[in-house]
Amino acid sequence: MEETRNTCILLAAGKGQRLGGPVPKQYQLLSGKPLMAWSLTAFVKSPAISDIVLVIPEGDGDYVRESILTKIPGVAEKVRALVPGGAERYLSVGNGLSSITWPCDYVFVHDGARPMIQEETIERLLADAKTYGSAIAGVRSKDTVRITDEDGCGISTPDRRNVWIVQTPQVFRKDLLDRAYEKLREEPERAKSITDDGMVVETFAGVSVHMCEASYDNLKVTTPDDLAAAQVLLSHRH
Repeated sequence: MEETRNTCILLAAGKGQRLGGPVPKQYQLLSGKPLMAWSLTAFVKSPAISDIVLVIPEGDGDYVRESILTKIPGVAEKVRALVPGGAERYLSVGNGLSSITWPCDYVFVHDGARPMIQEETIERLLADAKTYGSAIAGVRSKDTVRITDEDGCGISTPDRRNVWIVQTPQVFRKDLLDRAYEKLREEPERAKSITDDGMVVETFAGVSVHMCEASYDNLKVTTPDDLAAAQVLLSHRH
C-alpha cells in the first residue's frame, strides 16, 4: 500500500455533563488512566499515524502536558499541537484542521471518549479511505429503527440491513475535508444540525462517505453506565 502521512485530530474538549462529577469527562479515570489517554495511546502506537493534534479545553494545556502526555511513551514524537476546542464539535474539528501546517495526506478524526479503538480498525479505515476518499467507522444496527414525526408517530421503518450506527474514527483525504470545512465557514447557518464529520463532507462537499465495519466494543463513554461497560471491556482485554 502506498505510504502516506496521516494526522489524527483527537477531540477531548467536551464538558461531558451527562457523565457527571466535578472532573471533566476526558480526565476521569478508567482503569487508573484518564479516559482520553486510552485513545491517545492507541494513536501514538499506531504505525498508520504520523502526527496528532489534541483538541482540549482552553487553558488546560499545562495540565494535559504534565498529567497525561508525560506518562505516554512516544508521545513527544507524534503530538504536534494542542489547540482549544470550540462551542460545537464541528468548530473543534475546524480548529484542529486549521492547525495542520505540516504535510498531511489523510486526516483521522476521533472522539477522545472512545477508549476501545483498536489498531486493526485504524488500519482498515486507512485502507478504505485510500480507496474511497473517506472511511467512517460504524457498526450495523442490531435493532429495528423507526423514523417518526415530531409527535412520535411512525413515518417509516428503514431496512435494518442498511442502517449503521456511526462511530469514530472518521478518515478523509485532507483536501476533501479542507474543502468541506472551507464551505462550512462560508455558510455556518447550515451547520446547526451537524453531528459528525461525515455529515460535514456530505453537506458541504456534496460527497457520499463510505462506511467501514468497526467493533461494537468501540463505545463512546457518555454516561456512568458507559464508563462501567468500558471498565468491563478493558478487564477482558488485559
